[in-house]
Amino acid sequence: MTTMRKLWLVGVALVCALAVTAALVLLLKRHGEENRTLEIPEGWRAAQVYDAVDRALDKPEGTTERAAERAAKKGVLKLPAEAKGNPEGYLASATYSLEDRTPTSLLTAMVNTADKRLARDGITRYSTVTVASIAQAEADTPEDMGKVARVVANRRAQGMPLQMDSTINYALKRSTLNTTIEDTRINSPYNTYRHKGLPPSPINTPGLHARRAAADPPPGDWLYFVTVGPGDTRFTDDYEQHKKWVAEFNENQRNQ
Repeated sequence: MTTMRKLWLVGVALVCALAVTAALVLLLKRHGEENRTLEIPEGWRAAQVYDAVDRALDKPEGTTERAAERAAKKGVLKLPAEAKGNPEGYLASATYSLEDRTPTSLLTAMVNTADKRLARDGITRYSTVTVASIAQAEADTPEDMGKVARVVANRRAQGMPLQMDSTINYALKRSTLNTTIEDTRINSPYNTYRHKGLPPSPINTPGLHARRAAADPPPGDWLYFVTVGPGDTRFTDDYEQHKKWVAEFNENQRNQ
């Protein structure tokens, strides 16, 4: 074989090798792009999910919320009748692939995931999901979630308003530990200081521990609770004791 022939073959081999490498790099790049994901944490509100999907899919603000409204009206989202087309509480926490996704297909996957989990947990009542969402928002541990769910049950049984700050926060589209007297007077069906019973919908998507707490809360006479400090939530059926703990909470807030 001549030298020129050898050089030509080497050149062809090099070009082929470079082409294969380039194709592999392109394939890996595309593979990475196709496997982008979106993580939805436990306890997120629908508004947070809508915003995250808009950003993940590079859509104008409000696109996913409008998609949810259309999908609910068309029956694409398999929601309970009591939800009245509102997917709050049913946008399941999970990690979702963004490959070939639209806002509608992502929302559909979330609702389908929530339905499967609720069926697995034996939860059939819309009200149970609502209680679970309150437990999710009000407590940090499985034990405290169970106690919060029992407080909700006890208050409902006695005809007491729930007086949950988490529902006030939901109505005001915020998240804070401080609820004022003025806050408790807002005109909203989610104001559980003014309106007895459960709010008209869940206030977030509850996780597994919150769902279990709502489905089977532990026995107890608790009617009141307050989180005095991080990891220190106290429950009682004695209003006078509760007021002392609330005073301690207020003092801690002033000293921060």
